[in-house]
Formats: sequence, structure tokens, C-alpha cells
Amino acid sequence: MSAPGEWRVRLPPGAERPFRVFVNGVPQTEGGDFTVDEHELVFDRPLEKERLGFWRWTAIFFALFGTYGQNDSVDVQYTVGGRTTVASGLEIIAPGEGGHGGAAGSFAPPG
Repeated sequence: MSAPGEWRVRLPPGAERPFRVFVNGVPQTEGGDFTVDEHELVFDRPLEKERLGFWRWTAIFFALFGTYGQNDSVDVQYTVGGRTTVASGLEIIAPGEGGHGGAAGSFAPPG
């Protein structure tokens, strides 16, 4: 269960240490920028994924205006089955939000 003020990111299934974590391409340090709690990365600073509604998406699609909301991206390099791989754009779970069952994002296949 998330404590107030904790933003969580689920690690991909089978992810093993060592973890290299990046937020918006900037390397993060375990113990300083985040901690690991079982199968989740825990951040004590706000992280946010911009969620676009239909009308905003439509306006962007037709180039009526851009989007300037906060849109953090969390990427993790990890080991699975002895091979190094990367997951990018992992789901950010804000304080008070429940999980959605499993990690989301783009996964590079092992090998």
C-alpha cells in the first residue's frame, strides 16, 4: 500500500538487479532519488503522466495547439534470465491510486 507522497512504478515481471533507473533520460540513484519496495520503484517526488482527453487529443492531432503538461517517463534497465534488457515508459502510480495489475510500457525482448 502506498504511503502519502509516494509515487510508485512497477518493475516488469521477472526483473532482477542491478537496476539502472532514468526519469526523463536523467539517471536516478537508489537511496537518493528512489527506493525499491519488493517489485516497485518508490519515488518521494511527484511524477506524472499526461493523460489526454478526447478533445485535447483531437486538437493536438489537427495541430490546433500543442500540449504543455508534465509528462514524465520512467525507464529501467534490468536483468531477466541473465540478460540485460530495458523497459521504457513504465506506468506511474500516484499516491492514492490503485494498481492496474501489471507493469505497462514498452519492453525490449531479451536477446
